[in-house]
Amino acid sequence: MADRNSTPPTTTDAGIPVQSDEHSLTVGPDGPIVLHDHYLIEQMAVFNRINIPERRPHAKGSGAFGHFEVTNPEIKKYTRAKVFQPGAKTDVGMRFSTVAGERGSPDTWRDPRGFAVKFYTEDGNFDMVGNNTPIFFVRDPMKFQHFINSQKRRADNGLRDHDMMWDFWTLSPESAHQVAYLMGDRGVPKNWREMNGYSSHTYMLVNEEGEKFWVKFHFHTNVGDEGGNAHFTQDEAVEKAGTDPDYHRADLFNAIANGNPPSWTLKFQIMPYEDAKTYRYNPFDLTKVWLHEDYPLIEVGTLTLDRNPTDWHTEIEQLAFEVNNMVPGIGLSPDKMLLARGFSYADAHRARLGVNYKQIPVNKPQCPVHSYSQGGSMRVEKSEDPVYAPNSYGGASPQPELVGEAGHWQADGDMVRSAYTLRECDDDWSQARMLVMDVMDDDARDRFVSNVSGHLAKDVSEPVLVRAFEYWRNVDKGLGDRIEKSTRDMIGGKSDKEGMGSAESTHREDVPEPAE
Repeated sequence: MADRNSTPPTTTDAGIPVQSDEHSLTVGPDGPIVLHDHYLIEQMAVFNRINIPERRPHAKGSGAFGHFEVTNPEIKKYTRAKVFQPGAKTDVGMRFSTVAGERGSPDTWRDPRGFAVKFYTEDGNFDMVGNNTPIFFVRDPMKFQHFINSQKRRADNGLRDHDMMWDFWTLSPESAHQVAYLMGDRGVPKNWREMNGYSSHTYMLVNEEGEKFWVKFHFHTNVGDEGGNAHFTQDEAVEKAGTDPDYHRADLFNAIANGNPPSWTLKFQIMPYEDAKTYRYNPFDLTKVWLHEDYPLIEVGTLTLDRNPTDWHTEIEQLAFEVNNMVPGIGLSPDKMLLARGFSYADAHRARLGVNYKQIPVNKPQCPVHSYSQGGSMRVEKSEDPVYAPNSYGGASPQPELVGEAGHWQADGDMVRSAYTLRECDDDWSQARMLVMDVMDDDARDRFVSNVSGHLAKDVSEPVLVRAFEYWRNVDKGLGDRIEKSTRDMIGGKSDKEGMGSAESTHREDVPEPAE
């Protein structure tokens, strides 16, 4: 036990020494406590407010800190961003997460994983908000909220529901590519260290000469020998969820603590600006990838995580990433989901953490800030006069030459509500077909069929089941037939075992058929 004379005194949050951290102030040893025991009141008040609202998606996760170092000096020809110049070394913060689960959910549920990187550059923070998948379920932000709600919990019983998941997916054919990815081996990563990460979105790069390029970010893990595909089988994931629900969080923390820092090699896919007008897939459609044979990967640098958080709440739970954090030389693209996220992420942080969340140390830029923002809840940085612009009293002023042109492109046409203009290969099934039938080998495809069938067999209503089988037949007829047979067999076996009668009796029949 530590010597009391060698430890600092316990204080209130105002720094005032306290008399006891065991006994409340009472009227006599047997009497009632008194209201003016300010330390007791402070302890209870802080405890009652210790949790902040959780993120709506990506609620469960953790992260660490480290640095990014450029290894390819030639990358400067694509962007003027200082973070990607030869020899540049930049501090980073990272957060990994599951998408659908709540803050206390198991790490090994089948779910996409968030892969977010904050680069603390000398020109301000650059945030790359991505996933462990190079695509996503939807291409239009109007459907994003509905997608997340379909993966969360029902209004009536507060339970997650496979029926509403498949109801949404089968009514959203653009989801097939991502659902195929989710139900494959990478649907449950073994750990975050052996997992690849992707921007998924298309960004713009601008170099010193003003030339524009389109880019996708790929972070390939340098840990393990499975090329970013270290995974759990469904049975292993279920077992781990029951015995060690925080497995991924502990694995990352312990690896860094034991001197085994994970690292990733950042690679770019670069598309010349004009190519976007004629490429066979719409390059801004988040449900599509660019084929590597068309745009090969170019090495950029190495990202290493070598420092754990010392206070998880302030450094990880309050770590806030936002798509709109773009630095000179990097910009947004016409990707509709990316453009919407440019608003929604920052808005979510203001709601969850307060309007001055960028003054929280983990979110604070490592460069000088000259902003006219003032006031607001929990503001800790002093505002100085003048507090308006333009002004004639020496306040900060825009200097366009420092920024250059980024994220600007030509667009015209009537205001419409529609999907992207279709191109040569812009259907919803072909890339999903390539993933399942060409990329997966026979064993991986067997596991895929088992994963999909097991998911569908869990109380999915008959009308949605029929749509799901057709959904997979659109990917490949033989695949859909296999999934239907496997699912029917599982449902029949479950019914016989549980004495429930016919397979139909295990399903809700109140789901309407989709409108024509």
